[in-house]
Amino acid sequence: MLQIKKRSDSKTRWRFMSTICFYQDSRHAADLVWIRETLGIGYVSHRKDGISELRINGFAQTEAILKKLIPYLRFKKHQAHALYKAVCLLNQKSARVILTGKDLRKVISNIVTIQAHNYVTKHKKTETELLDMVGLTP
Repeated sequence: MLQIKKRSDSKTRWRFMSTICFYQDSRHAADLVWIRETLGIGYVSHRKDGISELRINGFAQTEAILKKLIPYLRFKKHQAHALYKAVCLLNQKSARVILTGKDLRKVISNIVTIQAHNYVTKHKKTETELLDMVGLTP
């Protein structure tokens, strides 16, 4: 996932957040724990609906894990490539340089690519809405 989160404590009033999620029936949560221990990163949580999830957050972490996993992916390959491109840019720029309009458009384009290849369960923001959130016009 690559999300834009609203913030009240920053100049931009928003921030990007990257997350890799693995979901599994809680009866098989031990497999998620094994993945977490093998990768040495992330956390496993158990939801009330009987699903467990392994979440890996942060630009550097998602970039490193995706670099290792992409050659082996059979599912979600388009999403993984788009997320990888975005987190490489965000990790390179984060905390050192403010993202340019061109950078923001690249990141938004990758969010749209990820959305286009995911199953739609509810309304997703359009590219125009996402650009507006970060203060750019289409």
